[in-house]
Parts: sequence; C-alpha cells; structure tokens
Amino acid sequence: MIFVYDLIEELCIKKGVNVTTLCKECKIPRSTLTDYKKGRVKTLSADTLCKIADYFGVSVGYLCGSPFEAAKEEQLKALIFGEGTVVTAEMWQEIKDYALFVKQKYSKNSK
Repeated sequence: MIFVYDLIEELCIKKGVNVTTLCKECKIPRSTLTDYKKGRVKTLSADTLCKIADYFGVSVGYLCGSPFEAAKEEQLKALIFGEGTVVTAEMWQEIKDYALFVKQKYSKNSK
C-alpha cells in the first residue's frame, strides 16, 4: 500500500503539484489518501484509483505497480515521442484522446 502512495507522491512531484492539490482537483477527500498512507485503510476504491490514474494520464495498472503496464506505457511513449523525451500527463492524455477519436471515427465508417 505504501508503494502506491509513494508512486502517487512521485507523480505529483513530476506534475508540480502536491497531494492536497491532486485531491482537490480529483474531488477526492484528502483524508482518503492520508488514511491509506497511515494504514488505516488497506485499499483505495476503484473510483479513487481511476480518478488518480486519469489525472496523471496513466493506467490503473501502472498506478498499482504492474511492471507490465508500466513498461508498456513507457515503451509506447518512447515510440511516439522519441527516447528521452519528457512526456507530461497532458501530452499523454492528448495521445489517448486522439487514439479514441480515430477508433470511433473508423468504427462508425465500418458499419
């Protein structure tokens, strides 16, 4: 559980925000993450994990420490933007949004 919280803090630092700002912007009670960090609760809800993952532009699997998910996302970012490029959450979200747009466009055309 601490690993996930540490990852959330690391993502906050990369984005230039603190955990309190993250909670405000995701409409998550700050006490939720405090209780999680202190071990008073053992898990975060799927809704909370989804909100945090969306905020940072990562998958829930990445957020939960899945090495496969983390490696897959990092490989995709390197392929799209080039090795060594810092990819912000906003940049990554735009790529995912555009991919969804293209998918929807062509799924409508195939009907």
